[in-house]
Amino acid sequence: MKTFVKLCGLREEAAIQRVPEGGAAGFVVGVPASPRNLTVEEIAERVPLVPSNAEAWAVTVAPTAELVRRLFDEAGVDRIQVYGAIPDGLDFLERHHLVPSLPLGRAGEPGSAPAVPPAEEFPRLHLDTGRGALPGGSGETGNWAVAAQLVNDHPGRKFVLAGGLTPENVTAALDEVHPWGVDVSSGIERAPGVKDLARIDQFLAAVAEYERRHA
Repeated sequence: MKTFVKLCGLREEAAIQRVPEGGAAGFVVGVPASPRNLTVEEIAERVPLVPSNAEAWAVTVAPTAELVRRLFDEAGVDRIQVYGAIPDGLDFLERHHLVPSLPLGRAGEPGSAPAVPPAEEFPRLHLDTGRGALPGGSGETGNWAVAAQLVNDHPGRKFVLAGGLTPENVTAALDEVHPWGVDVSSGIERAPGVKDLARIDQFLAAVAEYERRHA
């Protein structure tokens, strides 16, 4: 696919192996309130299951520098998506492989675009709507108008859109926002933390259909 697709909150092998070529598997860590939470050791067991033509991402909240290094060195992830503060004490290469998550606000609520860090520091950026103890995977649709503004104002930036995406609405999101990538978690589940393989396939088919229409 031309569109980057991240399947997030993965735990089971069958779902991990559904990650498409050029996409990413997302593993939640350090978020005890999430039904998708894993330990560093559990992520390390799952990284080898990720297809060789896809990336492994950890997803966490305000990590310490120690956790960042453990995820890279012990778990073997390719990138770390970070909600909240980026820790001090990281070298350039470590920071370069972090993906900050910028808050969009919810659909239908007034909102302004968040500040966008420079591309030379963070080449990929994540957009999401979660709040509180569960900053992602809330299933709440984000403010697509703000997301589209960000994409338009920062041409060439690799924005990954999240927040309430499903097989039913991902093509509308792609049509309105035109992000570099999309990220889905609760929208491909049959219960919190339990992925539905059929919905994963439907989501990927919807993205493929969007690309076919815009080829």
